[in-house]
Amino acid sequence: MSEFWLISAPGDKENLQALERMNTVTSKSNLSYNTKFAIPDFKVGTLDSLVGLSDELGKLDTFAESLIRRMAQSVVEVMEDSKGKVQEHLLANGGLKGKMKCLKIDLTSFVTHFEWDMAKYPVKQPLVSVVDTIAKQLAQIEMDLKSRTAAYNTLKTNLENLEKKSMGNLFTRTLSDIVSKEDFVLDSEYLVTLLVIVPKPNYSQWQKTYESLSDMVVPRSTKLITEDKEGGLFTVTLFRKVIEDFKTKAKENKFTVREFYYDEKEIEREREEMARLLSDKKQQYGPLLRWLKVNFSEAFIAWIHIKALRVFVESVLRYGLPVNFQAVLLQPHKKSSTKRLREVLNSVFRHLDEVAATSILDASVEIPGLQLNNQDYFPYVYFHIDLSLLD
Repeated sequence: MSEFWLISAPGDKENLQALERMNTVTSKSNLSYNTKFAIPDFKVGTLDSLVGLSDELGKLDTFAESLIRRMAQSVVEVMEDSKGKVQEHLLANGGLKGKMKCLKIDLTSFVTHFEWDMAKYPVKQPLVSVVDTIAKQLAQIEMDLKSRTAAYNTLKTNLENLEKKSMGNLFTRTLSDIVSKEDFVLDSEYLVTLLVIVPKPNYSQWQKTYESLSDMVVPRSTKLITEDKEGGLFTVTLFRKVIEDFKTKAKENKFTVREFYYDEKEIEREREEMARLLSDKKQQYGPLLRWLKVNFSEAFIAWIHIKALRVFVESVLRYGLPVNFQAVLLQPHKKSSTKRLREVLNSVFRHLDEVAATSILDASVEIPGLQLNNQDYFPYVYFHIDLSLLD
């Protein structure tokens, strides 16, 4: 599963024993894979400042997760025909130290081997400064994401609109990529070439009757240019002064004159525009994908650091000073075991908050002074990490 539970309990002897019991039960029952989650000691400041920071971190957590989900979706949209390879670009590269630093680090490995990045987020700074650094980093990534994807999507939309003109039936699609100069009588004061759509069952009728649909139709001037499932596009040359009469007679015989006049400059302009858009898209594709890959990694790493900060702040607020708690990362083995896993945790840590433990079993019991829904509150500190970013 790509789901993780990040919990903490006080670091005293009684609770370390409780953690051991939790590990024993979850292992024997094959409920989850558990690892210690190392969180450094930060400059705590006042408890009042931590209360405000707790709220700010909650909002930043939501923003960070939303941002990386949008970035993951952008990778999907940019890769188009290579969607099966998207996961290869959603990594946490450079996020782990030592031997793994230069390797491609998948998201699960990064979370399970998490190490605080002391260089990027120095723990000697006040907590509020660390949070501010992460917030500014993510805000900049979001701003760049919006501008880069907006430019690419505008280009992509313009290209799709042009490509749509080349699709559809003979009544609606562009003809600039089908017809050529040789198909028309051009620059004639008296003659003009029309394009006529003829249903497939009526090909024979067209060949027999087109010369007599009106006066002044040039004999043997018809030619099949192209066809689709429904019919074919034929040329016919006639005198300009009988155009309207010919259109009327053609319509009566279920032949449709397509309004089209050959303009070499306009056709060339359309072809050049298509070539330019294709070239621009190709040029932007590589740099944008590389930017998304690098900055997705940066944003994801920042997000997990936010989770670590939330555990630290909530643990201090919940368990008090001096700072003494143990954080553990649990990875449930399967969705069906999460209910049982929750029951084990609530039982093992019931002593931390009897009211909360009772209320989990009885939704009608309210927790005094707590504004959270009972389902969001447990006797221990708990945060959820979901790596199913493309769902």
